Amino acid sequence: MKNLIRFDWAIKRLLRNKANFGILEGFLSELLEDDIRIENILESESNKETAANKLNRVDLLVKNSKGELIIIEIQNDYQADYLLRKLFGVAKLIVDNIDEGMPYREVKKVISIHIVYFDLGVGNDYVYFGSTTFRGRHKHDLLRLSEQEQEIFKTDQVTKIYPQYYIIKVNDFDDIAKDTLDEWINFLKTQEIKEGTTAKGLKEAKVKLNIMMLSEEEKKDYKGYLETWRDTESVIVDNYNKGRYDGREEGEANKEKYADEKVKEEVMKEKTESAKNCMNNGLSVEMTSKITGLTEEEIRNITL
Repeated sequence: MKNLIRFDWAIKRLLRNKANFGILEGFLSELLEDDIRIENILESESNKETAANKLNRVDLLVKNSKGELIIIEIQNDYQADYLLRKLFGVAKLIVDNIDEGMPYREVKKVISIHIVYFDLGVGNDYVYFGSTTFRGRHKHDLLRLSEQEQEIFKTDQVTKIYPQYYIIKVNDFDDIAKDTLDEWINFLKTQEIKEGTTAKGLKEAKVKLNIMMLSEEEKKDYKGYLETWRDTESVIVDNYNKGRYDGREEGEANKEKYADEKVKEEVMKEKTESAKNCMNNGLSVEMTSKITGLTEEEIRNITL
């Protein structure tokens, strides 16, 4: 086991402590290239723990160097339809933090940050940024804010009103830190902090995220988290490989007029075993359904 604990575990436990805000503030400041200060952790229905601790998410209210209040969602979760899950998460976050009768102009800006340790989309980079813009269909110009709108929204760009997205594909990092953000991503990937690092928050992380600083109860919880994480990765990889095999088998079967019932029975048997393995490792019925392809009702019947 490495000396430093995984960031995705720490963010749901240690980094919620105000005394450790400097670590998170450092990470956010490097990513957003701004001076970020955490005001508080937001508590909402969408930010609660699941039974198996599979949803690694924290919602923050922060203030930037201009004094603007921004809601930041940081999330890390295995999910087949992750890109749509991102959209749902931001929408729910906005709804959870708007009061009845509040003018829309008071809706806070949302920045959605996703640290992923699995394949997501196809691309050559490891840090991606997304925002909303409106371009003319005929003249191809960008829609801008009027002077009155700029006064209302306190910004001069339409894109700054809408949610912004960051995706950090940790496993695609090439292990060569070219700037301070890369120093952070190297830590996210390796749980190691090299000597001479200058990235904000990392020196503090090197001390406070040392596994020796954990209580015995926290060490036990962390060890269990690592075991569950490895089991989940194994289940996903195994089912991915099996899916490719089943796909080839299905393709061959489609060449024939009638399917081989014995093959179908074997496939169902393997899916059933895989579902039991998922549930025994603490995965939810919904997640098990996504991994195995079985319906939630079939899974409940299997595990009764």
